Amino acid sequence: MRRSLVSLVGVSKAYGRTVAVNNVSLEVGEGEFVTLLGPSGSGKTTTLMLIAGFEQPTGGEILMRGESVVGRPPEKRDIGMVFQSYALFPHMTVFDNLAFPLKARRAPNPTIAKRVEEALASVRMPGLGARYPRQLSGGQQQRVALARALVYRPSLLLMDEPLGALDKKLREEMQGEIKILQRELGITTLYVTHDQQEALALSDRIAIMNGGDVVQVGSPLALYERPATDFVAGFLGDVNLVEGVVADTGGSLARVQVIDGPEVTLDEVPSSAGKRVRLTIRPERLEISATPPAGANAWPGRVRELVFHGELVRYEVEVPSKLVLKVTRPFRGRDALLAVGQEIWLASRPGDWRLFA
Repeated sequence: MRRSLVSLVGVSKAYGRTVAVNNVSLEVGEGEFVTLLGPSGSGKTTTLMLIAGFEQPTGGEILMRGESVVGRPPEKRDIGMVFQSYALFPHMTVFDNLAFPLKARRAPNPTIAKRVEEALASVRMPGLGARYPRQLSGGQQQRVALARALVYRPSLLLMDEPLGALDKKLREEMQGEIKILQRELGITTLYVTHDQQEALALSDRIAIMNGGDVVQVGSPLALYERPATDFVAGFLGDVNLVEGVVADTGGSLARVQVIDGPEVTLDEVPSSAGKRVRLTIRPERLEISATPPAGANAWPGRVRELVFHGELVRYEVEVPSKLVLKVTRPFRGRDALLAVGQEIWLASRPGDWRLFA
């Protein structure tokens, strides 16, 4: 278990009658990469601003290494901050942008020169200190912003949607660089994003937020495989979500009659028959075959739609009672594609379904 660097204890933030953060408790361990993930308006950026000291909580405590920082100004919190907008000074060179926080801390000139060169080298930009921000690409500007946040070696790095302004390819490249750099430096990082794939790729743990609440915290794998709610299941990746009524709970398996769909057998046993429930299954967990498969969950179907995504193919398959399920498959060449209107069989394992009240 990592020693805690940041602790949120029942933290709330209200703007008049609007509650932006609602009684949030969260631990961030030293050297850990934790992501706040959620839709717009879920409270993740406000939570980051409270930790940074740009906002003050209306309730609860914020601790760093066990000491309260509530009321302490941002410059006294030993944090580095990276924004989506880069926030570089356009009239300053890259060197001067990085030197600025060191000069504000009255570091001697030899130390400033050494730290700036080290920071530029860490983000793969050695020798570019004489350039101005306007002479850099978007990815290079983001690297400079990251280097500036790291140049005075803070204990905590806060990043608010830092890659949101970049195109998809560059964003994916920067994700890899950020994770490698974070591991090399061992710096504790709290990262805000609404991009699920970004959170899965970068994080040691993810805190999913909705409506100002932290609804679940865990490793990417744990959240993806064992979501606590159907909201978490649907937000962290794609799912098929259906509603049904528990038909039987005998033995180790349960049977749920899907509304306007087939019966599903699953190994998560609800409390009683007759209970209304929701079920989810990931599109990649559904199997397509040309012949009837063995097992409890096997239904005839028809391909209703096909969408090509490059490395993936997404099908919409209609099964009995007009229920439509999404199925994804790796693209293995044109000859492997199913045709719209093709009759197939759909199958799933009982353990791949998740049940929610």
